[in-house]
Amino acid sequence: MLLRVLTAALTVATLALPAQADDFDQGRVIEGDRAVLDYRARPAVENAMVSDRLQNLLPELMDETGIDMWLVINREYAEDPVYFTLIPQPAFAARRTTILMFHRHEDGLDMLTVNRYPLGDPYEAAWEGGDLDEQWEALGDLIAEKNPRRIGINVSNDWPVADGLTHGLHQRLLEVLPRRLENRLTSAEDLVVRWIETRSEMELETYGHTVGLARMVIGEAFSSRVITPGVTTTDDVAWYIRQRFEDLNLDPWFMPYVNLQRPGLACEVDNPFCGESGVIKRGDVLHTDVGICYLKLCTDTQEMAYVARTGGAGIPDGLKAALATGNEWQDHLTSSFETGLTGNEILAATIAKCEAAGMMCSTYTHPIGFFGHAPGPTIGMWDNQGDTAVRGDWPLHENTCYAIEGNAKAPVPEWDGQLVQIKLEQDACFDGEMVTYAAGRQTKWHIID
Repeated sequence: MLLRVLTAALTVATLALPAQADDFDQGRVIEGDRAVLDYRARPAVENAMVSDRLQNLLPELMDETGIDMWLVINREYAEDPVYFTLIPQPAFAARRTTILMFHRHEDGLDMLTVNRYPLGDPYEAAWEGGDLDEQWEALGDLIAEKNPRRIGINVSNDWPVADGLTHGLHQRLLEVLPRRLENRLTSAEDLVVRWIETRSEMELETYGHTVGLARMVIGEAFSSRVITPGVTTTDDVAWYIRQRFEDLNLDPWFMPYVNLQRPGLACEVDNPFCGESGVIKRGDVLHTDVGICYLKLCTDTQEMAYVARTGGAGIPDGLKAALATGNEWQDHLTSSFETGLTGNEILAATIAKCEAAGMMCSTYTHPIGFFGHAPGPTIGMWDNQGDTAVRGDWPLHENTCYAIEGNAKAPVPEWDGQLVQIKLEQDACFDGEMVTYAAGRQTKWHIID
């Protein structure tokens, strides 16, 4: 289905970059032009994904979390974070008060709206009118008619993405809910987290393309097409990346960041992040952190580059070894993924492997998907390499994706033993058995001649 939708969509922008700028793991090299759909063409693709998720994924997750009615209630200017993952495009905001109701029953799943304005497929309008009081009364009557056992609402102390029901809307719900049903209200936080963290087959099929777009813009930025040693600054490169995304109609979810390391700029063992801003010089090591969202899927990527010295000396062996150490840290982390293990348990296993190998590693990996920093198992924090309460206790599930983020420090003989910090972040998905990088990973340096 997705292939047919993509084929029918209008492609208006492509990204043509030199393949040699990147090295992609697992034998895959992305080369040639990569398509970016026009905004007009995207709703058909996004709606196919949303409809597929609602029809095939949501019923399973409601059964798994024991919720047979889920209410997502919004007002314009105060939308629930999960709302935008549930509605068809093009849609930018709630209209007045917008209420979604999902009712799981023996014969399937009803997807209903109690709104002034209908949303269209796959939703059925259970009420349409103009009076706000009548709308709330209709909601109360509908809940009473359905008589659900557990009514999930989006309130949570621990998960911001599951805490989208505002106080005012909560109060209105209590006013119209029959008293006999009040004790059936429960937090839908488990359902929200599982909904947000789980990727469908259609999304997994598409994700690599989105990640590849982000990686290829990095490849362009980390090249002599953009950087002139002695002239270009780290901020220049960061703004080039930002503008390139804008030109391609790719939405960055944070400002790209570029920094440099070089001999003489000490990187201490206890420094969580090494790198400074300034004019880029030959012999520098560069690092960038970028993230975009495209077709409702977000990326988060960090890669490293080396600015070659004159005379064709090549990359110092110490830097090659340091990047290999960074890849080894990635392997220690991804080999620790096991269904059912918590983020804290995966972190502990990774740290043990790094310590056994005598490596200086730090792990701060997070789920990714509809949000750049998505809910799910947190695997370390940059400022906490111990257990993370609640989020670190969340177990690993299949068909979830992660920004494999962290760093390794290694001495560079050519820098008189000074440490270099290899900061890497590549997006990958876990299928329940193994971790696969969505668009490969960096295993060789970007080189700026």
